[in-house]
Amino acid sequence: MTGSLNATAIAETLRRIRDSVGQRIIGQDIVIDEILVAFLARGHVLVEGVPGTAKTLLVRSLAESLGAAFGRIQFTPDLMPSDVTGVSVFSEATRGFEFRAGPVFTDLLLTDEINRAPAKTQAALLEAMQERQVTTDGKTRPLSALFTVFATQNPVEYEGTFPLPEAQLDRFLVKVRVDYPTAEAEVAILDRYAGGFDADRLADRPIAPVLDAAGIAALRNAVDAVTVAPEVRQYIAAIVRATRDDSGLTLGGSPRATVALFRAARGAALLAGRDFATPDDVKDLAPAVLRHRLIVAPELDVEGRTADEVLATILTRVPAPQ
Repeated sequence: MTGSLNATAIAETLRRIRDSVGQRIIGQDIVIDEILVAFLARGHVLVEGVPGTAKTLLVRSLAESLGAAFGRIQFTPDLMPSDVTGVSVFSEATRGFEFRAGPVFTDLLLTDEINRAPAKTQAALLEAMQERQVTTDGKTRPLSALFTVFATQNPVEYEGTFPLPEAQLDRFLVKVRVDYPTAEAEVAILDRYAGGFDADRLADRPIAPVLDAAGIAALRNAVDAVTVAPEVRQYIAAIVRATRDDSGLTLGGSPRATVALFRAARGAALLAGRDFATPDDVKDLAPAVLRHRLIVAPELDVEGRTADEVLATILTRVPAPQ
């Protein structure tokens, strides 16, 4: 270890959080790690997966483990900005208008099927994500210090959806993909249900919080103290810059993407029990941090090539520091 961080003790705390979430979520260890890294790095998370892969259960379980408030919004084409941020209503008692806070005023906010809401509603959420505040009736109201958006979207259903603008996609620190569980994990899920677990009755088996708000703040401060050596910083910049010059991409990563990869590498280091980031931390998190910020060239898109595939080639081409 270098520096003054007690990275071993912090890693043990993070292990307890992972284990708590793992009581309900089976076979998605990488997904749990990626969303935990993003939360530690104060970043929002875009979660992509087909229905029935426990995306909602995952976020709700993380909130319980962190002792954080949880809110959920089901996005629909007729959802209005006020349905997200809140609205002022006239009170007979006070003979004046009173603000009724919307579901955005929480710690962990799950926005289910985010790409079903129209642009006006997306814009209201964008301010909350970027500034951690909302403006209604000309008044700015701060959000929780822990405020984090976990947005879900279905990768195979496009009818009745609105493409997320690049500006909003860029606000998500990571895009996490939730795949189907392995055969062994799926049997383990059935074993869990045979033992009495039921995702529709979570109140019967609550998760004991591992941390409180002060503990979460301490973890995030610890992430900010993780050392990223100059050569690792140069490696991060080289990867993102390479996405801008690659012929397989029509849009590469922005400077915000460079900062996001830097922050994610710090979180990954702490999760691994280190107070310094390594090139492997950068390489492992690069797909989650960059995949939603890149646009594949039309000729490759027609062939079915994905941003992950182009990025994998870039990662083999950009030399990592020794």
